[in-house]
Amino acid sequence: MNPHPIALISITLFAAVVNGALGYGFSSITVPLALLFLANRILNPALVLIEVALNAWVLFVNRDALPAVWRRMLPVIIGLLPGVIAGTLIVSRVHPEWLKLGTYVVLLPLILLQAAGFRRPLRAERAGFVPFGVSVGVLYSVTTISGPPLAMLLNNQGFAKHEFRASLGLVRLAESSFTAIAYLAAGLITRDSLGLIPQILPSVLIGVPIGVQLLRRIDAEAFRRWCMSFDAWVVGFGISILLRDLGVVRGIVAFGVLAGVVAADAVLLYRFYAKRREVDIRGPNWRISTD
Repeated sequence: MNPHPIALISITLFAAVVNGALGYGFSSITVPLALLFLANRILNPALVLIEVALNAWVLFVNRDALPAVWRRMLPVIIGLLPGVIAGTLIVSRVHPEWLKLGTYVVLLPLILLQAAGFRRPLRAERAGFVPFGVSVGVLYSVTTISGPPLAMLLNNQGFAKHEFRASLGLVRLAESSFTAIAYLAAGLITRDSLGLIPQILPSVLIGVPIGVQLLRRIDAEAFRRWCMSFDAWVVGFGISILLRDLGVVRGIVAFGVLAGVVAADAVLLYRFYAKRREVDIRGPNWRISTD
């Protein structure tokens, strides 16, 4: 039996649970793992088509907050279109293995910055959101991942929980729809890509509702933090494998990247739990005063 369909079903089921709990994370979990045995050109179109429906569902569930956020998100959406076009050209022209390596290299700092709790709000939203949208459009169309930078942006700008989810759903529906159209125009939606959808879709239909229920029973912040750690480890492993396979770094030395990522994430995890312990000791007012 071909192990790849079983692996893809397992990966996407876990990713769908994460997405149901956090409102994002499906591609962030799926892509680093699935790229170990699939090319971007095959994987991306299948994920994009599924995410059009998934993001529409997220937006529908959080539609009550949409009137409060859509004007703020409009500059990001305007910036998405040229970014998606540029990213689609990259996917269609760059060698698959080098594209995988580039995907991992771009994702790693985004994951670690989010894990570190990076905070730097944009003061001029209208001026800053358009170039941000362009960069997210490129990132999404190349990797199908935009959750980490979008989550950082929305958290930094002080969005409330429902506003966060509505904004995320709106931007991600726009980027997935634009990318689906661009992929279709570029001829990237092929029979091989469409063949992945029956393997992925049941996992989404089962996993997302489980994640929604799971969120009511777990510490959402700790769960989010461990998901980021898992992502970082997988990306570090992927970089190490590709550096070795492409002959950039030879032998076991290539796995120094993985070791460095694990060490850096261990430090960030320690800081995360140390800060939470201090909050528990000093109380919530201390947390507010230091954030």
